[in-house]
Amino acid sequence: MKSELYELKWKKFLKRVRLFRFVPFVEFVLAAGSLATGKVHEGSDFDVMVGVRQGRIFTARFFSVAIFELFGYRRKGTDHKGNVSDKICLNHFVTERAYKLRPPYGGTWMELYQSLVPVMGNEEKIERFFEVNDWMDPKRVYRRDARYIKINSSPIKELLEWIFRGRMGDGLEKVFKRKQIARIETGLPKALGHKGRVFWSDDELEFHPDRSKFEE
Repeated sequence: MKSELYELKWKKFLKRVRLFRFVPFVEFVLAAGSLATGKVHEGSDFDVMVGVRQGRIFTARFFSVAIFELFGYRRKGTDHKGNVSDKICLNHFVTERAYKLRPPYGGTWMELYQSLVPVMGNEEKIERFFEVNDWMDPKRVYRRDARYIKINSSPIKELLEWIFRGRMGDGLEKVFKRKQIARIETGLPKALGHKGRVFWSDDELEFHPDRSKFEE
């Protein structure tokens, strides 16, 4: 039986995560971390894994950060540990080329990835994501969760995708990439903590600078 706190956390998360309907080039969203494993406490934040369109990962991250920051829902690297409760932690973005997650595949990571909960997006893409991660034991087969949000797009999202679909979008992606990588490289030395895991490429952005929260 799930605790009352767990149910309250999920209720709040599902209200907040709907903002991804306005983020261009987001293809699906999976709940991760303590919310997915059920190991929540009062100070728990909301980890997400975000599947995005090929060639637009830095654009998708820019708009994700901007929109969740605007509403005060984004967990920032500068937030103190006691100030992260119920904030969305935008710490993992993948394109289809990076659907197969990188090792290690055992221990805590197996539990975290095995527990991922699809909450929004293209169900064919979600199914493909679990298919390529065939190292999971037992193997995950996608089934729609009761918490899945059926309405996962909006006119704003579609308009932004249309505007940034061509050469202008390619140019903007390069600008976002350059600026974001510069910020990451500048802040990384201060951010790295317990068993930090940070990686960036054109197909995957992963920011777990301090994994202590996964071991609580």
